Parts: sequence; C-alpha cells; structure tokens
Amino acid sequence: MSKCVTICAIGFVEEDILDRISGSIQERCGIECKILRGTENPQYAYDERRCQYNSRLILDRLLRCGHDTFGILGVIQVDLFVPIFKYVYGLALIGCQCAVISLHRLRPQFYDHPPNRDLLVVRAQKTALHEIGHSLGLTHCRDRRCVMYSSTRIADTDFKQSHYCPTCLELFTWHLERCQALPYP
Repeated sequence: MSKCVTICAIGFVEEDILDRISGSIQERCGIECKILRGTENPQYAYDERRCQYNSRLILDRLLRCGHDTFGILGVIQVDLFVPIFKYVYGLALIGCQCAVISLHRLRPQFYDHPPNRDLLVVRAQKTALHEIGHSLGLTHCRDRRCVMYSSTRIADTDFKQSHYCPTCLELFTWHLERCQALPYP
C-alpha cells in the first residue's frame, strides 16, 4: 500500500483547486498525494426530495472502489447532506481513511458575494485538512482557531486557521504512525 492520499475528483473539479488541496495536505500533513481526475457524477446519491446528494452514499462508493493508497479524499461540486443535518461541507468516517468534501457551499457566490477563487481554495484546503483529520481518528477540537474545530457556519471555516493546533497535530502524527503511514521526508 502506498503511503499517500488519493484525491479523487467526483464529476468535474477544476485542476488548480485539486492541485492546491494536494499541496496543502502535503505541506501540513507530510503526506504525499496523487490526483485522480473525473470519476462519474454521483447520481446514485441524489435525493430528489432534498435536491442534494447523500454524502454517506458517496463515501460508501469511494470505499468500495478500492485504491492502493493510505487514504482517499473525494472532492465534489454538488451540495452534500447527511440525514440528520441540512448540509455538510464534508464528511469522513472516523478512522476509515476515507472522506469527501464539497465545494458547493464553500464558494462565496453561495452567500451572494462576488466570486473569489483564493477564498474558495483556502476554504477547500481547511475542509480537506479537517476531514482528513477525522478519517485518521481525530475528533472536533475546542480551539476555534484549529482546523479541527467544527464548522457549522462558513464563518467558522473562515475564522479557523489552516493547520492543526499543537494537540491535534500530536494526535494526527500518532494516528499516522499507528496506521503505519509515516510522513515522507
């Protein structure tokens, strides 16, 4: 098994966004990334009543598709939900090394603001780091500046920093070592 994370574009996702998410993971986590572009649109996960996509069904499909890497991060454009919440920015199965994030509600346009590519990318990077943390076993942090703080509103995402606090970083490193996926030099 390769000691890297596969970033999987689900449907069309701009290459530069995938590249910048990959760079952030490599820089902040010390985990190499490879990018798979353009897998199928997840029509199987669409809920007509909600006009959204069930993130749990997408995670299940990512887990079944098999991969030869340490973990997988799906990146998608559509609006995601889990049945108990109106929406989610992303979802991970704690300790299963599989996660998905959505760019839909990370775009400034969603909040009636002008497009801002840099803001979108920073939000996507924070969300990716957050969900990768969950996929390795981290839970939410009480430090509002830590990337592992729960984002229930976009203002939470904007306020927090794009790295783990010292405690979460120590736990993250411990989980990496436990999973036999030591960071590359």
